[in-house]
Formats: sequence, structure tokens, C-alpha cells
Amino acid sequence: MYKILIVEDDMVIAKTTKEYIETWGGIVKCVENFKDVMSDFAEFRPELILMDVSLPFFNGYHWCTQIRKVSKVPIIFISSTSDDMNIIMAINMGGDDFIAKPFELTVLMAKVQALLRRTYDFGIQNNVLEHRGALLNVDDATLIYNEEKIDLTKNEFKILNVLLKNKGKVVSREDLMLNLWETDSFVDENTLTVNVARLRKKLEVSELPDFIKTKKGMGYLVE
Repeated sequence: MYKILIVEDDMVIAKTTKEYIETWGGIVKCVENFKDVMSDFAEFRPELILMDVSLPFFNGYHWCTQIRKVSKVPIIFISSTSDDMNIIMAINMGGDDFIAKPFELTVLMAKVQALLRRTYDFGIQNNVLEHRGALLNVDDATLIYNEEKIDLTKNEFKILNVLLKNKGKVVSREDLMLNLWETDSFVDENTLTVNVARLRKKLEVSELPDFIKTKKGMGYLVE
């Protein structure tokens, strides 16, 4: 099973394409909130994206640029403006292919399948966790918020990774310490407190206050 995200504001095209891909066994989601495409991307974690160029609020080139900051997931642009300049722009912005509208669904599907084979034969994965607009790329330990990169230490990344993978659930201090130091031997609990405090400070400076919450006597969570 492969997951495909369709970023297309023409609902007729989006629905028709979704239904056709599903007949081939694909799992498909169509973006509805074009102000926040990244949230759908991070939550759905697609193996491939079909991206229109002309979209409400921000065009497809903008969203492609944002996605490329955190992921190598293949992107196929679809557009009625198929002049050489737009095709070159699509590739330069990080797109992998370009299909002009109107298109035959059989041709689209052939390109999708070929790109999926090429990409995942080389083991490229999309592994991004999202919360409140912040995007954590698990593969390269980068955190992006408001188009800015927040530098994390190894321990700060591990803390965020565990908390985001358990979003909405309290993670005990013991579980966090085990994930950080991967040992059952004693580690001073104050070390964890210091790491969490430093991480919170970085998040606050980057306009993410109260990102990590404390449940007294239980542990930490993001929600």
C-alpha cells in the first residue's frame, strides 16, 4: 500500500484522481485547508505528492519549498500552465516530474508508479512529526518552525522525538531517561530536568511557548 497526498483545489480533478488511484490500491488524501498544507503532509506522511501550481493563498512552488526543507518525498506537479518556464521552475523548486492538464489518468498512474519504484528502491522515506506547525524530521534530527531551523542537541532531539510520537499522552520521566541514555543504570534525574528546561527555552525563543507541558508526579507531554 502506498499513500498519496493530492494538493489540488479543483475538487472535480482531485476527486476523480483520488478515486482512480484508489482502484490501483493506493491510499489517497486530498488537502482541503490550503492555508496549512504542511499539517496534512506531516499527519498523513505520504509516499508521493501530486501538487497543483495554482492554489489559494500560496502556490504549489511555495509548498514544495516548505516540504523540501524536511523531506525528500517525490512530488509531481500538475498544471494547466505547461510552458517551459513553469516546467523549469517546478523542477528547480524540488519537483520530480511535471504533468500538463488536462491529462489522461492512465498516463498519470504510469508516472506515479514509475516514480514510486525509483524512489523507494533507493530507500528514501518520509518521517516527519508535526505539532502546532513545528516539523521534526526524524531522519536528520532537524526542527523547522515558521520556515526557520531550530538547532537541537542530540538529547533535545530525543526528548522531542519521544514526546511527539506519543502526542497527547503523558511520557514518564523514567521512559524519557531510558530513551535518552538507553540504560537501566542510575542517571541523575536532574540531568533530564536540565535538558527539558534548555529545550523549552529554545522553543520559547522560537515563539513556541508551553510546547512541552509537565504533569506533576507523572511526566511530560505535548498536546
